[in-house]
Amino acid sequence: MGGGGTPQSGSSPAQREQLGPTAGRPGRKDGILAMALCERRSLLLMPLLLLVTQVQPGAALESINYVPQLANTTLLGRLTQSTFTLEQPLGQFENVNLSDPDPIWLVVAHSNATQNFTAPQKIEDTHAPASFDRNGYYVTMRASRVHYQGSQSGSQLRVLRVGNDTQCSSTSRGCNPPLPGAGPYRVKFLAMNATGPAAETEWSEDIYLQQAQTFQGAPESRSKSTVIIIALLSILLVVLLVLVIAACCWRIPVSSPAQQVRMRRYHTHRMDKLRAERSS
Repeated sequence: MGGGGTPQSGSSPAQREQLGPTAGRPGRKDGILAMALCERRSLLLMPLLLLVTQVQPGAALESINYVPQLANTTLLGRLTQSTFTLEQPLGQFENVNLSDPDPIWLVVAHSNATQNFTAPQKIEDTHAPASFDRNGYYVTMRASRVHYQGSQSGSQLRVLRVGNDTQCSSTSRGCNPPLPGAGPYRVKFLAMNATGPAAETEWSEDIYLQQAQTFQGAPESRSKSTVIIIALLSILLVVLLVLVIAACCWRIPVSSPAQQVRMRRYHTHRMDKLRAERSS
């Protein structure tokens, strides 16, 4: 062809039509491949991004390898129908990033609601006992690290009685009202600092309170004794009635001493006339 013609690409127009509009332009093809690779990488990274964005704030809590325990079995009132008594978690928060005034809460939950518990991010968000029926958990018995120091003397009280306050309002944060049923309950300790939740212990084992059904034999024994007493009283009443009836039927009228000495006088004119004749 003449020198004024367009440069040839080394392929016929028919071949270029079959290869498509990108034929003869390798730079654009590389760009499309790069875009496809970027899209594939973004698709692979998407689950990771979703996982990161869905991590709950409480997941970063420091876990303390401590399981709350019930107090010694010899303690009087360890378990009642509305309270239970725990050992204090002495020395468990000494290495946690807390200041002395920072709160350490006791979380009380129904055994089947522990999976639903989420640590509050602020003290104002802590759940009061009034929400127990709705949420299945609440926080109570606020303390601080100084209360749970491991160097406490033996004369100090080392137990926590849960459900012991009958006067507080259930809508008040930290109220410790009587527990509403026999359970089972589970508890753990939650420490918070200025930035939010700091550390938590493990959940306790299931805690069951005493039940009224434990004393089922007592009403039966009382009913048997009641029947016996009623039968004896009935017999005594019958005997008393028989004696009263017998006394009424066999009673003989007896005059009183006053009636025995009473005498009646009769004054007749005949007796007076005879006395007058004899005297004359």
